[in-house]
Amino acid sequence: MSSSKPRIAFLGLGVMGYPMAGHLLRAGYDITVFNRSAEKAQRWVREYGGRMATTPAAAAHEADIVALCVGRDDDVREVIFGDNGIAQTLKATAVVIDHTTTSAALAREMAQRLQEQSVEFLDAPVSGGQMGAERGQLSVMVGGTEAVLESVRPMLQCYGRCVQYIGPSGSGQLAKMVNQICIAGVVQGLAEGLHFARNAGLDIEALIAVISQGAAQSWQMQSRYKTMIAGEYNHGFAVDWMRKDLGYTLAEARGNGSQLPLTALVDQFYGEVQALGGGRWDTSSLLARLEAFRK
Repeated sequence: MSSSKPRIAFLGLGVMGYPMAGHLLRAGYDITVFNRSAEKAQRWVREYGGRMATTPAAAAHEADIVALCVGRDDDVREVIFGDNGIAQTLKATAVVIDHTTTSAALAREMAQRLQEQSVEFLDAPVSGGQMGAERGQLSVMVGGTEAVLESVRPMLQCYGRCVQYIGPSGSGQLAKMVNQICIAGVVQGLAEGLHFARNAGLDIEALIAVISQGAAQSWQMQSRYKTMIAGEYNHGFAVDWMRKDLGYTLAEARGNGSQLPLTALVDQFYGEVQALGGGRWDTSSLLARLEAFRK
């Protein structure tokens, strides 16, 4: 890769990818975007500049780095190896960075297949939510070859407050699974605490003022308690996506012998939130499930 800034293709302009790609353009990178909904790509170009392409293959043409932020395993396969996938136009020595949360098996598969084209692959899921993406303060968990990560670190630091190498291909996705395991338990605990406090007639503002200064403190508490007690769940990471992530996690756990009873239970609770019509609510909506049973 030359000493000048690499050319980047960014594929997937959802709630995370849209601002992530924007940070890259503002940092001076030559960037082309693609999104399945052309209207969103057009809106991005109007807001930030840069260029848009009508297919993944066209976006990746001549790119030094291709970043993906799509939906599921099958979406990644389609974007890379589909009829109009980037594999058709990737040049040797290119680097593909997948920010999608997928299975670890998918990451290993993509790394192996792209290596046959002399293309490097990093699985690099992110954490921090929409707010973290907009502020450029994401945590990036990276699997692959460490030297490849170092070659693209300046780019990742445009939206990553913490960019951490975890291990070989698939390790980034495994780290993201741990992240989701921990979040699931914390959000359920916060939902139960707020539910109990409301039923006990406590002043919730006074309560949070004190317990948030002690061992109960968490990002979820600080960032979500106000919207949770207001019953507002129209922001942040959607329940549908969390269930997708937990599905990958529980499948991996079955394969490696891990016991995840709390994670499985919270996944079930999220299923009940979906049944309440909350599939697009954010993950703090576990409180809505408890409130639905409130006398």
